[in-house]
Amino acid sequence: MTYNVHFEDVNVGDSLPAWSRTTDFMSWNRYAAVNDEFVYIHMDDEAGRAALNEQGAFGMGNLRYAYIVNALHDWIGDEAEIREIGCQFRAINQKNDTLTVVGTVTDKKIEDGEHRIYLDVNVVNQLGDATCPGHAVVALPART
Repeated sequence: MTYNVHFEDVNVGDSLPAWSRTTDFMSWNRYAAVNDEFVYIHMDDEAGRAALNEQGAFGMGNLRYAYIVNALHDWIGDEAEIREIGCQFRAINQKNDTLTVVGTVTDKKIEDGEHRIYLDVNVVNQLGDATCPGHAVVALPART
């Protein structure tokens, strides 16, 4: 669902609409195919365990980054632009985890002629554990 948010619609403290995906081998395989990222620890349980993840293969950090991009795009729509995203991969994405992108508006201001919104973002798993804390800056259209 795309929301097409305007600068005037957003306030400091507002939350992003939750955006979720359940990940599994099929999700990882599709991502790897598009990005040529077939790495054994993400495709093979034995390789994952050899990399010290008892549960086996685990998800790509960059897939969570892509989830943040998708969540922001769905929220801001086609008339706005993502200016910056930064994140850290802090926990493993296990098979069948449900990952949800969450975020909070921390600031809004006009800079360099753009109406910018600043956010703290994260990707949390089904237990509520933070796996990918970060920040984002988006430029939104103004109503006026």
